[in-house]
Amino acid sequence: MAQALKGIRVLDLSTAPPGAVCTMILGDLGAQVLKIETPRRPGEAPRYGFSAISPSGEENRKRAAHYAANRNKRSMALNLKSREGQEIFYRLCRRYDVLIEGFKPGTVTRLGIDYATIRKINPAIIYCSISGYGQTGPYRDLMGHDLNYISLGGVLSLIGERGGRPVAPLNLVADLAGGSFPAVISILAALVARQQTGKGQYADIALMDGVIASLVAVPGARDYLYTGVVPKRGETDVGCGFPCVNVYDTSDRKYISLACPDARSWEKLCRLFGKEEFVAHQWDTGAKREEMFGFFRSVFATRTRADWFESLKRDDINVAKVLTLDEVFVDPQVLHRGMLMEFDDPRVGRVRQIGSPFKLARTPPRVRSLSPLLGEHTDEVLRELGCSFAEINNLRDAGAVG
Repeated sequence: MAQALKGIRVLDLSTAPPGAVCTMILGDLGAQVLKIETPRRPGEAPRYGFSAISPSGEENRKRAAHYAANRNKRSMALNLKSREGQEIFYRLCRRYDVLIEGFKPGTVTRLGIDYATIRKINPAIIYCSISGYGQTGPYRDLMGHDLNYISLGGVLSLIGERGGRPVAPLNLVADLAGGSFPAVISILAALVARQQTGKGQYADIALMDGVIASLVAVPGARDYLYTGVVPKRGETDVGCGFPCVNVYDTSDRKYISLACPDARSWEKLCRLFGKEEFVAHQWDTGAKREEMFGFFRSVFATRTRADWFESLKRDDINVAKVLTLDEVFVDPQVLHRGMLMEFDDPRVGRVRQIGSPFKLARTPPRVRSLSPLLGEHTDEVLRELGCSFAEINNLRDAGAVG
């Protein structure tokens, strides 16, 4: 079955989650992704995470097979600091449609692979830079990670319990929602524009920009520019500051989440529990809020999580079990939707990976290959460029490739 991005070639220079997940998505949708990384130095510890795993043993190959972020990618070990490595990279850029990099601003210029340089080689290339604060502005060179970007973007101040400290929501908000997804959308939009104009373009993706953009969907935050009222942590209708939207302990020491922010669902919940007097006080603060909290906390503690879930879902109440990861990947809905993929590979045996959320009827995403080891496809790519075996050996002896 055809895939939406079949024939699109992507150079992936990223080593962190925003770029790695972006190129994973493009690869799932059919793009040919070539991951470019620095050759492993003698004595260097094996690389894990979002880099290709170093080629040292069958156990590393098995580990790599389960890393979804590098699936559907080839790996080339290329020393961009060497003259020979740089020339090989230029030859690749002539053939590729998209280049994605996640270096600190200014690094690609020092390496001689910045957009101005690459555009002269291939005017049709789409060049996407992903950084914390963007390529311009006073924070351009400021170092940071996900937690820092959501701090300056205002999101961290809104997450946590009323009166408590801010709570970090893992690295989901900046790295993925603020980085990977805007990068994918920008690249797809640029590919469409290129069909019309024949020209490529530059995409400057800043994780902090993506974080701030996400505020458009947050109650209170989305109204701030109009009302001037700064929303407080735990005081919004999605921030667990009120009984109608909260997480409750159950009798088996597990948790159930309840989300009834609209008036109709709140009224239905109150009547179900015989507490019609709560209906008019959904957003009350002070003593009334504490009274309602006290009631729901005590009543949810009387039955198990499974009991409450089965009971309340029959009454069409917005309820869910708070699942741990070992529970997520045996959940019937998760399995039905294909969000756990299991398949047999002739080299490593049984492989389990997180599935793709993109359900396209005519051009569905596919796993065409498992995550590569570092430099696994270096020789293959060089041969595609027309290099002879002697030339490849010379490049390796010169330290240009690994």
